[in-house]
Amino acid sequence: MTDASVLGALDGVRIVDLTQMLAGPFCTMLLADQGAEVIKVEPLDGDHTRIIGPYHVDDKLRAFGGYFASVNRNKKSIAIDLKKSEGRELVMKLCEGADAVVENYRGGVMDRLGLSYEALQARNPKLVYATIRGFGDPRTGKSPYADFPAYDVISQAMGGIMAITGPDKDTPMKVGPGVGDIIPAITCAFGIVSAVFRAHRTGRGQFVDVGMVDAILAVCERIMHQHSFAQTLPVPEGNHHPLLCPFGMFPAKDGFVTIAAHADQHFPILCRLIDRPEMATDPKNVTVQDRRANQEAIIAAVSAFTQQRTKQELLKHLGGQVPFSPVYNVRDIVADPHFKAREMLPWVPHPGLDHEVQIAGVAVKMTETPGRVRHRAPLLGEHTDEYLKSIGYSWADIDCLRAGKIVA
Repeated sequence: MTDASVLGALDGVRIVDLTQMLAGPFCTMLLADQGAEVIKVEPLDGDHTRIIGPYHVDDKLRAFGGYFASVNRNKKSIAIDLKKSEGRELVMKLCEGADAVVENYRGGVMDRLGLSYEALQARNPKLVYATIRGFGDPRTGKSPYADFPAYDVISQAMGGIMAITGPDKDTPMKVGPGVGDIIPAITCAFGIVSAVFRAHRTGRGQFVDVGMVDAILAVCERIMHQHSFAQTLPVPEGNHHPLLCPFGMFPAKDGFVTIAAHADQHFPILCRLIDRPEMATDPKNVTVQDRRANQEAIIAAVSAFTQQRTKQELLKHLGGQVPFSPVYNVRDIVADPHFKAREMLPWVPHPGLDHEVQIAGVAVKMTETPGRVRHRAPLLGEHTDEYLKSIGYSWADIDCLRAGKIVA
């Protein structure tokens, strides 16, 4: 945990977070990492990811596991029953003093609860209202699938990323991490910051809508220009690039490495380093297009060299000479000095443990207002009293709300 007194770039920005699972919480985590005050509004039984785990073997409390801890750091938690009118009024009051509210319920849920964009903006015209839904919100363009539920694997499938991922042209494959959630989350965080910036200048908020499948298509932009410009149907290309060579994964004695020496400046260097200098002057390999057409022979030559050496041997030989990296697993990552130097492996306290645990760090680095992991993920309702007091409720009022099971 780093110095909490160092303010982030979004210090002073208040976000009411009505999200659950991964896409929404990852989005608001990005804002919290950069200093925004994020009030996580949870149902009385908590965000469902609290119970998913994994739990540390020494955890005596099991208040939440690694999933929740990873994407809910730097947030405050207040537990409210939105099915009750008193609970909904609490959210209204929280939003009156907020810059943005974020939710990822299915379309229409918040409208039926009386917490729609229009209802909240009527009480706070500067409010930015952001959503992440599988197929977007009808306010910005009604999809025929607007009412369909969606998760990571759904947006990966329809957004196009699976169709170009896999070991061969006939086998589409799911991408490892939950990019179907995380890419929309990053996109939405960008949209929120943009809209809040404008609201601070104009005094007027707006509706920010990210469709999960739309965000995936946006990062698969290559398939569109291949289809539109070249009239091709992109398919999985295995571990090599459809347009560039050598650009992909190669076998090592103890695993795999990646090399991206397709450019004119790097290809001759690679040829020299793998003891095949003649390949650099071969007429078949003169241009980027030539090398792509001669991909099979180039890949075979590079593989013949790499498979005789370990990943670390190749790192010492090729690293810094051409674009190169071993294919790391998480143990390799933890051991590599890069990630320590970049503060990408922070240690955080965890309720129920007498020692700290590691989570992934903040990738956006700033010199004056550095993003940081300032505090662990919150216990359920850990800050309920704090925020109810801040919007004018007395201790007696809070006791009544808690007795009525409106808050926890």
